Amino acid sequence: MIRPARPDDLHAVAQIYEEILDQEEQRPASYTNWVRGRYPTLDTARTALEAGTLYVGEDGDGIFAAVNLNGIQLPEYDLIPWQFEAPRDQVMVIHTLVIRPARSGRGKAREMVVFCEEEARRKGGKVIRLDTYEGNAPANAMYPKLGYRFAGHARFLFQGFLDEVLNCYEKKL
Repeated sequence: MIRPARPDDLHAVAQIYEEILDQEEQRPASYTNWVRGRYPTLDTARTALEAGTLYVGEDGDGIFAAVNLNGIQLPEYDLIPWQFEAPRDQVMVIHTLVIRPARSGRGKAREMVVFCEEEARRKGGKVIRLDTYEGNAPANAMYPKLGYRFAGHARFLFQGFLDEVLNCYEKKL
């Protein structure tokens, strides 16, 4: 089941962030380019929860995923040659989609993306967009398989400290 997050979910979501960062430290190359203690954190989840845009995937084994789905497009999005135009209030954006590492490879990311598309439509979205780190091989392979169009890439100064190149994708809803 995927549902809006509740305050008592915050620590489980933050734990997923930490598990991903632990896994990242074991890899020869980063998939996320995230920085422990700076992004993502418990406060990242709390901010999304307070905005009413944090969703969690949960089953009998607990929370396995989280995503922030809102209409916030980073300023760098203006540099991307989007093909699917829509008024800003009809564009939804997937942010910080995470799957508990022990549960990855089982279709959970796809399940979360499908949920985001359905929720975006429900909220009047006509287009869904997202960005992912250029080194995130699994995400960069998954999104095109789910019907997302690679729209371009740009250098982002994410959160004011993460200097990175992000690949941007879009899908018409």
